[in-house]
Amino acid sequence: MVLSKFQELVFQEDPLQLPSRVLTRVRTAWMRLTYPFNGFGQGVSIHHTCEIQRSIAKRVRIGDSVYMAPDVWLTLPDDSHGPEPAIVIDNGCKIGRRSMISAKNSIRIEENVLLAPSVLLTDHSHEYSDPNSPIHGQGTTAGGKIVIGRNSWLGHGSVVFCGKGELTLGRNSVVAANAVVSKSFPPYSVVAGNPAKVIKRYDLELKRWIKVE
Repeated sequence: MVLSKFQELVFQEDPLQLPSRVLTRVRTAWMRLTYPFNGFGQGVSIHHTCEIQRSIAKRVRIGDSVYMAPDVWLTLPDDSHGPEPAIVIDNGCKIGRRSMISAKNSIRIEENVLLAPSVLLTDHSHEYSDPNSPIHGQGTTAGGKIVIGRNSWLGHGSVVFCGKGELTLGRNSVVAANAVVSKSFPPYSVVAGNPAKVIKRYDLELKRWIKVE
């Protein structure tokens, strides 16, 4: 039996997903209206399973057309203080499911950055200097600051960690799956490994990616 045009339209996606889409729209609208964000742009979509506590919203800025997939977690440790936003997600960014952004000082994701699922961005770590005390009771390290340059892509399971100073991933860079980035890299880099190193660079004159020996 041939489906009518109407049936094709209705069943193009599983109709049982409709409640989830409605919940996502409602959750996004609710957060826009009631959370004290430092900024909240137009065309934002935050899946209803994402975790962003109202208490940290004043230190979170979200730009236009930002998308957060299911189970994204934005968080600040208890010892993070200050008037400036600690998490900035600029226009057009897409945050993959189960990704986590934990900022004590400052994590900025510039325009049109793509995060695959299960990416971790953190600008601090748990303190563990006293072996006689539980780690969960020792607070966090001083940490640093992170900037992810615009048009970059961070692959599945990758980690960007800044222990001190400032870590900058240059614009139009690619981080391979499961790579661990703990230092800065220039624009137009492909980095891979643990610890990450440059394996390709984009040659602006030749207009192609070149392997790094």
